[in-house]
Amino acid sequence: MANFSDKNESLSILGLNDFQVKESRDRHGPNILTPASKNPWWIDYLEKFEDPVIRILLVAAFIAIIAGFFHGDYIEGIGIIVAILLATALAYINEYKAEQELDALYKSDDKTPVRTMRNGALVLIPKCDLVVDDVIQLEAGETVPADAFVISQVSILVDQTTLTGEKDPVSKCSTGQGSIGTNDEHTLPADSVFMGTTVLDGHGVFKIFSVGDNTKTGKATKASDEDTEEVTPLKEQLVSLCKVIGVVGFLMASASFIAVLSCGYFKGDFSLTLPQFWFALAVLVSTMVGLSKVWVPWVYDGFEMLNINANVPSFIEAEGFAAWIKVISAGLLLLIASVFILIFKGYGIAEFLLPVEASSQILSAFMIAVTIIVVAVPEGLAMSVTLSLAYSMRRMTQANTLVRQMHACETIGAATVICSDKTGTLTTSKMELQNFVSVMLPNGLKENDLSSVFIAESVAANSTADLSRTEKGVETLGNPTESALLLWLEKAGPSFHYLNLRQQFQIESQLTFSTERKFMATFGRSSALNGTEVLYVKGAPEIILARCSTIGKSDGVFPKDEASAKDIENQLVSFQSRGMRTIGIAWRNGSLGSADLSTEAVGLTWMGFAVIDDPVRPEVPKAIRSCIDAGIEVKIITGDNTPTAREIGRQIGLDVNGPGATLTGSEFAAMNDEQALLAVKALKVLSRAQPLHKQRAVQLLQKQGEVVAVTGDGVNDGPALNYADVGLAMGITGTSVARAASDMVILDDSFGSIASGVMWGRSLYRNIQRFIVFQLTINVAALVIALLGPFIGVAIPLNVIQMLWVNLIMDTFAALALATEPADPSVMKDRPRGRGDFIITPEMSRSIFGWGIAFVVVLGGLLLWMKSKSESGEISPKNLTIFFCVFVMLQFWNIFNARRFGGFRSAFSGLLENPLFMIITVAILAGQIVIVQFGGTFFKTVPLSLEDWLLISACTSPVIFIGEIGRFLGRSKLS
Repeated sequence: MANFSDKNESLSILGLNDFQVKESRDRHGPNILTPASKNPWWIDYLEKFEDPVIRILLVAAFIAIIAGFFHGDYIEGIGIIVAILLATALAYINEYKAEQELDALYKSDDKTPVRTMRNGALVLIPKCDLVVDDVIQLEAGETVPADAFVISQVSILVDQTTLTGEKDPVSKCSTGQGSIGTNDEHTLPADSVFMGTTVLDGHGVFKIFSVGDNTKTGKATKASDEDTEEVTPLKEQLVSLCKVIGVVGFLMASASFIAVLSCGYFKGDFSLTLPQFWFALAVLVSTMVGLSKVWVPWVYDGFEMLNINANVPSFIEAEGFAAWIKVISAGLLLLIASVFILIFKGYGIAEFLLPVEASSQILSAFMIAVTIIVVAVPEGLAMSVTLSLAYSMRRMTQANTLVRQMHACETIGAATVICSDKTGTLTTSKMELQNFVSVMLPNGLKENDLSSVFIAESVAANSTADLSRTEKGVETLGNPTESALLLWLEKAGPSFHYLNLRQQFQIESQLTFSTERKFMATFGRSSALNGTEVLYVKGAPEIILARCSTIGKSDGVFPKDEASAKDIENQLVSFQSRGMRTIGIAWRNGSLGSADLSTEAVGLTWMGFAVIDDPVRPEVPKAIRSCIDAGIEVKIITGDNTPTAREIGRQIGLDVNGPGATLTGSEFAAMNDEQALLAVKALKVLSRAQPLHKQRAVQLLQKQGEVVAVTGDGVNDGPALNYADVGLAMGITGTSVARAASDMVILDDSFGSIASGVMWGRSLYRNIQRFIVFQLTINVAALVIALLGPFIGVAIPLNVIQMLWVNLIMDTFAALALATEPADPSVMKDRPRGRGDFIITPEMSRSIFGWGIAFVVVLGGLLLWMKSKSESGEISPKNLTIFFCVFVMLQFWNIFNARRFGGFRSAFSGLLENPLFMIITVAILAGQIVIVQFGGTFFKTVPLSLEDWLLISACTSPVIFIGEIGRFLGRSKLS
């Protein structure tokens, strides 16, 4: 045990007052690490031009402008450039908003409360508000918030791995008690602790000497950027989906390009001489070389789909402007070389230059191919999902569930088992001592009674909790169970003031509580016994009673016999079976034989036990029922005793009477893996469990294919939180170690918030599915129409600029509209999805291809009808405008169907719950009207009459009415 300088001497320090705090902050700065400088906004914006589809569109714009030079019409080229600028600007804004959301969440650590002496009181201060010369308290599991000297400590062990790489914990000593400088063993001073390190054991009082950028952590890292962009399982699925769609789009675009040119050539629309043919081939090959960074990755994606191992060439994978210059230069050099070869062969320039008809045909075929690629490649899908995740993470935080790892958003919704702690999660953790059962105190605590003072001293000295007296009254700081004992002393009168009793007890060593030992011990000289050395022990009653050889009574100390032990056990069970917590207390006189208090805590004298009421949270039974209805098993894994845990399980609605429903940690540990694998399935309550038991239960459940969420709050819960599919740390009672190991932090410690997190996770997943259904339905319709158009006599039914507008509807607007749908309680009626389930379900496929084919039939039929009504065989600009409007309006109505995909509620219900959906749908409609009525030059449209608009709206509205009929029939079937 480390030597101890009385922790509570420091509590007499008044701490800084408000003026001193301001003065210190002005002089030394705030306790915040300055973020590393980020790229200027314009660099981030230019990165949007790295997108392959944007590169293709730039090439298309360049070719359109060159063609316009010969035809005297630059509108299409300029229109494409404007559309590119709009698309990249919106992509940048979306990404910026998503980063802002994530930055706000990941900076929550700055708000971690720290026990601090201020204005003469012990209060909780946010980490970022600490200043130099603040006096703070830290205990096991907490992260050091700033660089500080050790004023006093008890058995402090610190993990300094983050700063020094030392694998073993390091002991610390108070200033003046050990080496102040570095020593041979360790690289950091023994009397100091440093920001970012973690207290693994013990507790102490510290005085801050450096904050923020002036700490060792601040100087070492300079707050380097933290990469918060995490590749989640969902995003991996979507990347694979994008690859498939990209390959299909590229193949269809290539086939369309070849087919259009072949049809034109064989129909006699243009003809080429031999040198013109070779020049046209050289232009095409040179263009392909110049664009190789766009299409070659799709080729290799195709190889990957065919399980052909091939590595993408390094010059293709290379990023940056220089890499593009290389491949474009290679294309230009190839074209120049081809021209020189033709000239060398004796052909004049006029002989191999392409005629206008051929140039127009090739340009038209290229534009059709570009249109197909723009339609097919869902380039905004990954960013849209990130935006959805960021939005949901913020909303989950508002619902008391702070998401630390992005994958947890989706995984919590797939949870099939939740392993929950009891205290504070299922119960209120507002503990109140109901009784203290001791034959030493037949009439409770009394003034001037030696037994009363003796027991009160054992409670005050053998504790790490504190009480804070503020204007609001007395507030508890630290372990809720210990705090309940201190409040008991507080109410007993001034003679039993815990701080006076603690200061009068000369502590020499202390063994802090651990879930493995299930007890705490403190050794020192007792003021109540006139300086006699005494060892106080408290913890699980059955553990403490087993270590006792005698029992204290009001008239002396007597040997523990079987009858007296049985009587105590019966008393304990009578309270535990009513859901009460019980804490045993004992002592032993005399000096220690060794420094190890865990082995010295034997031959004790039983003092009695405290009975503490910790009622079930009122919202928990309903939340448990919600999880069970959702197909999620709930298991209690607690360090508490079996009768208490069983009763709490019964109160919250678990079936604790079934075969194998309850086990103790020791029984579970005694089983081999085969036995435990069977037992863990039926288990409802695991009592007197240790962290390794929790970890083992998690791993066994995962072996059975379960998706496991587990709660934890202690230092030793880290492994279980790491092994779980979703680790849930407690925000109030949880240690910094537990929070660091977790995926999510339950800010109010309530199981109700866990159930709410499941609902949000499932709703998030469904919202993303809705977005995919909407987007891929447009993809199917637009892709097939763009491909069929040339074969039914309409070269480009929707031009590139119009398709960019459709892309904005698909990617940006739809993502915002559907991702911001509030959580739907009905998702808790569904069964959990499988661990490896692909995001596109059979139901989604039916919707995508069903509506997509229906739209193709309507749109294809409309084109054929328009063509048949034209005397010249060419569709008029007005009719093409109507076709464009019909296409967009079909998607406009379908976004309402997508909003209710997966359920049977009316698409018009709850519209006010999502104002952004209404704003976006109105923006889509208004944007379409503005484009048609005023954007004719760029979008190649002509203004339509009110009658036309009403007719288009009426003819496309059956999309929503058919959807409503389907949902009505679904509701009727359910009822």
